[in-house]
Amino acid sequence: MKVRTRLVAAFTYIIVVVVVTFEIPLAINLQRRAVSDVKSQALQNALIIAAQTGVERTLRPIVLQEWVYANFPHQENGRVIVVDPQGTLIADSLGSQNLGQQYTNTGRPELQTVIATHAPTSEIRYSNTLRQEILVAAAPILDGGTFYGAVRRTWGMGEVQNHVRRVILGLIAIGLAALIAGLVIAFALAGSLSRPLTRLAAAAKRLGGGDLSARTGEKAGASEIVELSDSFDEMATLLQSTVKAQREFVANASHQLRTPLTGMKLRIESAIDASESDDQRHQLEAADKEVDRLAEIVERLLVMARRIEQGGGAEIDLRESAVAALGRWEERASRLGARLFAKSEGVGAIGDRADIDQILDNLIDNAIAYAPGPIVIETGLVGRLVFLAVEDRGPGIVPDDRQRVTERFYRGKRAPAGGSGLGLAIVRELAEKWGGSVTVSAPAEGGTRVEVHLRPAGRAEDPAPLPPLRQDGTTVESS
Repeated sequence: MKVRTRLVAAFTYIIVVVVVTFEIPLAINLQRRAVSDVKSQALQNALIIAAQTGVERTLRPIVLQEWVYANFPHQENGRVIVVDPQGTLIADSLGSQNLGQQYTNTGRPELQTVIATHAPTSEIRYSNTLRQEILVAAAPILDGGTFYGAVRRTWGMGEVQNHVRRVILGLIAIGLAALIAGLVIAFALAGSLSRPLTRLAAAAKRLGGGDLSARTGEKAGASEIVELSDSFDEMATLLQSTVKAQREFVANASHQLRTPLTGMKLRIESAIDASESDDQRHQLEAADKEVDRLAEIVERLLVMARRIEQGGGAEIDLRESAVAALGRWEERASRLGARLFAKSEGVGAIGDRADIDQILDNLIDNAIAYAPGPIVIETGLVGRLVFLAVEDRGPGIVPDDRQRVTERFYRGKRAPAGGSGLGLAIVRELAEKWGGSVTVSAPAEGGTRVEVHLRPAGRAEDPAPLPPLRQDGTTVESS
């Protein structure tokens, strides 16, 4: 698989995860908001009808029935009724066939609520008569503090469902637009990253095929790509110089070795012809064979020369990370009524600085948001592991939730509204990425302590604790 394809696939996966992660909670919240808005609109509509009904019509049932029947004709998604202070039906948009019946019963709790409290109400409930969920709103008819009856209006859930459906479809459209935009950006970015590598691969292939003039000439793009291209070009230049020297050596060897060998062979052959002794002839013939063998060796060397020519994680100081985290969060902590302190030893851990910073940011953000007050950032050594911890004095986490708060999207029983349930899950995943773990406990003084254990990289020489911070952000000498 090509680098470009891999990059686009990776970007697509990240975009999909981000869109799904943010849109699912958002869809749930917007769905609740949409239902709340519909109920609020229904309540306002009931109050308007009650105001239009008025005392005069209420005291004249025949006129009231004609008015309701004329102004609120029966529709599949709505019905309007009016009852007197005792709950007797005195007007109905369906017609007069049910007038005089008692309508305040357990099947219509909204009317009971209005008659009992003289306050408007709206809710979504199941109708035993219609055998479906309905949206119902009821409002009192009041004049000078006197209760004259109640108006109730109902709607089928189709209207509510349509409203929620529009909200969900809007979110889906936004998500698809974000995905398409992200894919376009990912495709362009992947292309900008892969094109230099493609040119580098092509230059390497040309060089391997014998084109010693092949160069990338890459001077644009990421600094790492440019550095790699420069290294490749330097290597190609050095290789070209080496091969050129070889060629010169081959040419010189051809001239310097072949000529003397040819002359030597001619002399030996002449000596053989002029030899009168058999023993001498035998020795000269042996010498002639050695010259032939030497010429053969030289030839093989020349052929060979022609063929050649053609032919883990870093060490992170947790104390420094704690200092940086204090600097990042002290202003926000002060604004939200929190005070940051640090008890830190200069211990080292195996990991990535960005991951350690994100762990601290998530833990401090949670502590400030859910437990404003004194917050302690601590690092040190426990057993054979190093740790970083954030401890607060807030309401704490119930024992049943401590084992699950690091799960994705899990919200504790006491967790306030507004969170996503991802902060501690991200902390756990980053810790496990570097062979670590996360524990959640309740200190004896109360509150919550989240401790992250990591593999040690050796103790720093200066284990002096960091000075704590005053509420105004200045440091004080620790006692």
